Amino acid sequence: MAAPPNLVGSISPGWGLAVLSGTFLAYLLLRGIYYAFFHPLSKIAGPKLYAASDIPYLYHIVRGNWPQKLKELHDRYGPVVRTTNNDVSFTTPGAWKTIYGHRAAGQETFQKDRKGYRPTVSGHPNIIIANDADHRRQRRLLTHAFSDKALRGQEDIMKRYVDLLIAKLHERARTATPVVDIVKWYNFTTFDLIGDLAFGQPFGCLESGGYHPWVAMIFESIKLGSLSTVILRHPWLKPLARLFISRKLVRNQDNHRELTTQTAKRRLESGNLTREDFISYILRYNDEKGMSEWEIIENSSILIIAGSETTATQLSGTTFWLLTRGNEDKYRRLVDEIRGRFEREEDITLISVQGLEYMNACFEESFRMYPPVPIALPRLTPDKGEVIEGYYIPRKVGVGVPQWASYQTERNFKNHDKFVPERWLGDPEYENDVRAILQPFSTGPRNCIGRNLAYAEMRLILARLFWNFDLEMMPDSQNWNKQKIYTLWEKGAINVKLKPVRRE
Repeated sequence: MAAPPNLVGSISPGWGLAVLSGTFLAYLLLRGIYYAFFHPLSKIAGPKLYAASDIPYLYHIVRGNWPQKLKELHDRYGPVVRTTNNDVSFTTPGAWKTIYGHRAAGQETFQKDRKGYRPTVSGHPNIIIANDADHRRQRRLLTHAFSDKALRGQEDIMKRYVDLLIAKLHERARTATPVVDIVKWYNFTTFDLIGDLAFGQPFGCLESGGYHPWVAMIFESIKLGSLSTVILRHPWLKPLARLFISRKLVRNQDNHRELTTQTAKRRLESGNLTREDFISYILRYNDEKGMSEWEIIENSSILIIAGSETTATQLSGTTFWLLTRGNEDKYRRLVDEIRGRFEREEDITLISVQGLEYMNACFEESFRMYPPVPIALPRLTPDKGEVIEGYYIPRKVGVGVPQWASYQTERNFKNHDKFVPERWLGDPEYENDVRAILQPFSTGPRNCIGRNLAYAEMRLILARLFWNFDLEMMPDSQNWNKQKIYTLWEKGAINVKLKPVRRE
């Protein structure tokens, strides 16, 4: 009897691969159709291509234009938009309250969506990614370092670096070409200042007029945030991603981690409790319910970036909009307020600058036009799901309020693309603005702990700068705000001409 044909052997490897590929593509197609048309989120407005998968979202993340694209989607589809197969974006004050605000007794919290936050290398949590219990423990301790009492004690340290900034700019103003990149000088100041407050020593940027290699490493690694988003969403891509990351960038990351660890440990080992910096306050109040050494190290690293880059970004944005063509009246009004309030430079203190009403309005408007963190801080809906702005959102869906898209919509602000500080001073033309949407420091139990420090730095630096100099922005910087965004803005240079103010 003839042997039966060997069916397995008759199937070519190429045909088998084609079957597998076809099956996989069919799965992706059916999966996309389900998410776009039958998933519980399918009733939420948004392009169906975005609802089918997260590929369009990740494409714009990697390109550095997701916030701009998201604004377009909200302009077209409204204040609630589905942005991926499992993410929804909101641009309303109510969403801020529901997602980020304090929860009533018995209500589940919206946990951090870990797909949007890189883990620490050491494995020890910092205040950004800590769970609720660890966050409360760490925040309780860090609150002392950011209290009003601590801020008053830190004024001499702040003044030292602002004095140095003004002295260096006067040196530049006396040269044949008195033009400086003010973005760099803001960064020099805030990095030196926060380095002193966090580690007890500055980076030396102001003295040298250049970035310390450590600071340069931080800037070079910011783009990794976008790539990390892709990997955190699709871990299987991690081996492939290594092909696109330069060895230099990997070394910089390792060096940054090592420098942070060594510097923080030296400050801890010094045991100095009398110096007015972050570590001294942490050590004074640390106990068995406080932070471990590694948690202090991880938080020191966070404070360096969060406490310097964002403040310099806000100062840069405020300066740009004040010096932009067409805003001459805004610039003059602020300068007149500062110079009219203070006859002597030594009268400009943390307390006295708080009363500069127009300056405060300029900062609020700059937060609206150029928020230092333009993206949403991603959260996950609780296990029971949640109703947000009238929509039931199932469990474990990514939700958030994107700052730049929320602040740049006509639904929330009249003349949304114009720099108008007067809208924060009761101008009746803007009485219908949805001012409650502006939350640059977030809101609720996880809002930014360094808000008061940031305002203190910004007011002191800008008041001293405009008291000493008249500024003129160079033509090559007029389109400075047209930037890519990789979690943070990719800031270029704002070249300004310095003219010292002459006083009798």
